[in-house]
Amino acid sequence: MFGIGGPELLIICVVALIVIGPQKLPELLRSLGKGVAEFKRVGNEVKSTLDDEVTKAEAAARKKEVDAELARRKAEKAKQEEAAESAAEAPAAESAAEAQAETAGEAEPEEKKA
Repeated sequence: MFGIGGPELLIICVVALIVIGPQKLPELLRSLGKGVAEFKRVGNEVKSTLDDEVTKAEAAARKKEVDAELARRKAEKAKQEEAAESAAEAPAAESAAEAQAETAGEAEPEEKKA
């Protein structure tokens, strides 16, 4: 405790007993104990408040990361769906183009015949 050993503490108690007197010493020690308890209480409150704030900040950071990940996945899914739709439309467009080419090919010989 603050680098004070047993012999030093004994000397401090003897000097306090001589200076303060035996009648006032218990009252002084009681007041000193209450003061130390108050300091500990305030210190614990400060620590608790800081811990709560750190926890809130970490939770907010985690929520932000999760939201960013969800947005990234949503965009990726939309991109995949768009690619799938494009892939589905491409064969349909090709077959429509082939059908149109066949129709145009059939129309040309008829024009040549006439």
